[in-house]
Amino acid sequence: MSDFIDKLKVRAKQDVKTIVLAEGEDMRTLEAAQIVLKEGYAKIIILGNEAKILDMAKEKGLDLSAARIIDPETSDKTAEYANKFYEMRKAKGMTPELAAETLKSVLYYGVMMVNEGAADGMVAGACNSSANVIRPSLQILKTKPGTKLVSAFFVIVVPNCEYGENGTFIFADSGLNENPDADAVSEIAISSAASFEQLVGAEAKVAMLSYSTYGSAKNPLVDKMQEATRLAKEKRPDIKLDGELRVDAAIVPAVAKSKAPGSTVAGTANVLVFPDLNAGNIGYKIAQRLAKAEAYGPVLQGIRKPVNDLSRGCVAEDIAGVVAITCVQAQDNDK
Repeated sequence: MSDFIDKLKVRAKQDVKTIVLAEGEDMRTLEAAQIVLKEGYAKIIILGNEAKILDMAKEKGLDLSAARIIDPETSDKTAEYANKFYEMRKAKGMTPELAAETLKSVLYYGVMMVNEGAADGMVAGACNSSANVIRPSLQILKTKPGTKLVSAFFVIVVPNCEYGENGTFIFADSGLNENPDADAVSEIAISSAASFEQLVGAEAKVAMLSYSTYGSAKNPLVDKMQEATRLAKEKRPDIKLDGELRVDAAIVPAVAKSKAPGSTVAGTANVLVFPDLNAGNIGYKIAQRLAKAEAYGPVLQGIRKPVNDLSRGCVAEDIAGVVAITCVQAQDNDK
């Protein structure tokens, strides 16, 4: 586990939050719950069939005695949550019967717990698609005030790396928006800068990535990143942000000197904003598999309260790391 996650765990312990792990019938979730509870940086609620969860834990020798287990199928809160969901969505065709059925879902129940203050955040996605994790978040929690777009990023921690913030980067959007236009890319850049500073505690230096640097190529793909850069600078001139930049010009000082002399970001970027989901997802997977980087996410930004997704290829330690991230987001939310 990286120094980055260790520091987040220390911060999480300063104001311990309650996190829902929605996929309680997945063994990785239960293993992650034990890690979190043993280290004491969050209180844990596990959703799912209690008898099955306890049997699975016993089989693996896991101690989940400090966790609270809730089954949405039998919970005395399900009817109350269903009624609230119906009121939220009735203008969009929701019926009481459909709301009652929907709130038996661990994902919807978990998000409603966060909405109602019964938990401070939720983590899911080990065995559910990103779309299924994000949908209830958008329907129930909606976006943060002042935020136009929900987006997703990965925290990438590359071992023995001199680039970024001691090898730590944010890659965005690497998990949600498939083909954002220039305005959406600018919003992703602004949100990602804030997320980097929130989680890493260092100044964000944002590179708007392309296969071109400063107009070295002419193409609508390049035009989009140039326009996104212009818009982001116009909206938030206080953020260190530059583009369009090739990735080597963005992170390698020697390349930056020849490709983008005078840039306040080139050669030192720690937030990498990709032109689309293809590039962002491919980029983070290459870093994870070839550079043996730790990859935490996809972490969602722009939702009113923290709900975070997981890669379905995650392991228990990844889930425990995302719990730490979610705790720190929840602490900042309180402020």
